[in-house]
Amino acid sequence: MAVMSDFNRTISAPPELGVETRSAFREAAFGELSRLPEQGTLNIDLEETRRVDSAGLSALLLVQRRAAERSQRVVLRNLSDELRYLLALTEMAELFDTGG
Repeated sequence: MAVMSDFNRTISAPPELGVETRSAFREAAFGELSRLPEQGTLNIDLEETRRVDSAGLSALLLVQRRAAERSQRVVLRNLSDELRYLLALTEMAELFDTGG
């Protein structure tokens, strides 16, 4: 589900962000980024996401890169402790704003 405003959009990540869901998730995120102006923010709600594998991390990274190319920002919301740890372990935590 996408929630929108002029400078903010929110999408929900799937319960399992991995090999089977990465393409659909990435394309949905790219679509939301294309609707945002420069300096806009894409919020990715991970509240329902229970598992993220390397393919899921790659999808998040590609979304972040696309946003950076467009002078936009990606904020990860409602991360589990496990995902926070995984981002730190892979040295990706600095790439994302985690909303506090």
